[in-house]
Amino acid sequence: MSPRARKGRAATTRRPPARRRTRRPRKRRQHAGDRLIGLLVAAALAVGLVVAVVGWLLAHWWILIVVGALAVMTGGGRLYQKQQRARWEAVRAQGLRYGLPQLDALHHSRFEDAVRDLMRRDGCPDAVRVGGGGDLGADVKATDPYGRRWVIQCKHRRNGLAGSAVGTPDLQVLNGTARQVHGADVAVMVTNGRVTAPAVAFAKQQRLHVVDRHTLAVWASGSHSLWELLRALPPPRKPTALS
Repeated sequence: MSPRARKGRAATTRRPPARRRTRRPRKRRQHAGDRLIGLLVAAALAVGLVVAVVGWLLAHWWILIVVGALAVMTGGGRLYQKQQRARWEAVRAQGLRYGLPQLDALHHSRFEDAVRDLMRRDGCPDAVRVGGGGDLGADVKATDPYGRRWVIQCKHRRNGLAGSAVGTPDLQVLNGTARQVHGADVAVMVTNGRVTAPAVAFAKQQRLHVVDRHTLAVWASGSHSLWELLRALPPPRKPTALS
């Protein structure tokens, strides 16, 4: 086969060039135009709705007055209830009294609540119950009017004096966490039961305070605040009207 024939044959066997994909800007422009039209329609509907609502309210203006009056009455009623609750809480705190039978009948968590409320009654508005799992020896925390930080551990005995006595191990837990962990100025153990003699001795050595059943009865009766019943308290942190 001659070179010219070969060249002609190769030319006839070449693949046709691939067609380039042509862009379709018309469809994209059409989609963009459809979106714009949709947005304009939605905006027009929203404006029309607002105009219709405003027009209706202007035609029925008395409804606005009624709604406003109801809102004022509802807000005023809630405010009044809140003020009444605050007044009742203040009255209850001022006149709070407990007898030992009442304290004995409480659940241990309610006993902690009672100790917290007694601290609030005596002038510690920030008294809070923190007892529970992982409390690290603190059931109630409070700051007295003299600026001293109180950390109280509660041991409730449903059988009172007949229940198990608070012993040295209980005081050791309080001694290990009250100051180092909770920053206490005054660390107190409160119980409606008995306290062993070694526990009392340990408390004196470690500058801990024990509120036994007898002291608790005097405190809960409302005749004295707790800091009036305990001895060897640290000095006030700051001057107050009571100091």
